[in-house]
Amino acid sequence: MSKVCIAIDIGASSGRLIVGTMKEEKIIIKEVYRFKNNMLKKNGSYYWDMDKLFKEIMNGLKEFAKEGINVESIGIDTWAVDYALLNRKNEMISQVYAYRDHRTDRTMEKVFKEKSPEAIYEKTGIQFQQFNTIYQLYEHVRANKEIVNNVDVFLMVPDYLNYLLSGKKAVEFTNATTTQLFNINNLDWDEDLISIVGLSKDIFPRVIKSGTILGELRKEVQEETGLGQVKIIAPATHDTGSAVASIPATTKDFAYISSGTWSLMGIESDTPICTEEARVFNFTNEGGVFNTYRVLKNIMGLWLIQEVQKLYDYKYSFEELVTLAEECKPFRSLINPNNSRFLNPKNMIKEIKNYCRESKQAVPETPGEIARCIYESLAFQYKNTLLEIKKISSKPINKIHIIGGGVQNKFLNQLCANFTNCEVYAGPVEATALGNLAMQFITLGEISSLKEARRIISESFNIKKYIPIYSSDIEENWERFKSLQ
Repeated sequence: MSKVCIAIDIGASSGRLIVGTMKEEKIIIKEVYRFKNNMLKKNGSYYWDMDKLFKEIMNGLKEFAKEGINVESIGIDTWAVDYALLNRKNEMISQVYAYRDHRTDRTMEKVFKEKSPEAIYEKTGIQFQQFNTIYQLYEHVRANKEIVNNVDVFLMVPDYLNYLLSGKKAVEFTNATTTQLFNINNLDWDEDLISIVGLSKDIFPRVIKSGTILGELRKEVQEETGLGQVKIIAPATHDTGSAVASIPATTKDFAYISSGTWSLMGIESDTPICTEEARVFNFTNEGGVFNTYRVLKNIMGLWLIQEVQKLYDYKYSFEELVTLAEECKPFRSLINPNNSRFLNPKNMIKEIKNYCRESKQAVPETPGEIARCIYESLAFQYKNTLLEIKKISSKPINKIHIIGGGVQNKFLNQLCANFTNCEVYAGPVEATALGNLAMQFITLGEISSLKEARRIISESFNIKKYIPIYSSDIEENWERFKSLQ
């Protein structure tokens, strides 16, 4: 009888519990519980409701326990960079800030006065994003000096949830690297950078590898959920790390796009690429599973269309917005998706219109025109990022794997193939949960290696292939896109 594992996959807008098992050399998955997640706004700042998240996890585990099936292990993955600070009583000393909070809008320039970006990049290999943990902590400490005296332990969001389940405190490698406080050369927390933040290295716990067994469910959790002595395994706790682990590639000549709220585009590398050119292009070297590195770039992603859909009061489904976009004139309006004005504007539609107006383009008015503007701009950003990857890496790239929720957007996937002139392989949709489960299966001995896991995933799920279609309009408008700031 194959072992049963649970992947708890939590994103910025929702979370779910997905059960996985092996059957006839294939991974079988089933969603057993889903819940909503969203940022809370209080006194002008954005937070995550950690009590609610853990309560939903417990609800999901209790729901599954009713089926009477023995569970071998549980693994949690979430987004990166956000953190919880605990006191000596293991209580949170403040709410958990959300990375889109505006308190760090000007923080990077403050930190750069104490340590140059070149020196920070040489130590960490991490791209410069205003929401990185280093900048969040810098502002957190300065807004509340008492934190320095009260904090006993720093944990990333998934590690905090793992602590609540298992009672064990550790930070998993793939998420630790995203903080811009982890030294990628000596593979340890960087005391120099931590001192700039204003904290002590002593509060940062040991960093563990993906696939580490943390322990078992705490007795109280076992009793409340009705589950037994279930192992808690840390997969790649960063959701992108888990997603990349699931890429159904049988060769190494690929780039990937983990397509969801963010589009994370990059390559898998055996070593970090911390060159000056990589720094100028703002590539990050995040930890991957089995001593690999995710050399990638953050692209604003489907957050843009999610915000547009919300502003239209969900009148249009994502599929309907795609249909409306397909009916509109190509290349009418373009934006630079990575402009910081699109990170968390008050009104995404107005921001896109203002951007087009300021850059002397036709202003998109209809839902279809706005959607087309977003999709074509994202595809051009993919092309731009691919060219940068080829400049910083000697790795041959003959195909692009798209994984995650964006797999369902056939229009954007075809644009990606057309604009990059690469074959595109789209799937699986449930990449993050599958990567989470794959690491659990490997740890438990159900699957022999990452290579074997990827082969099994490729044979377990439908992967759609897109062939590039040439158009002279692409090159003409590519020059126009490159001029946008």
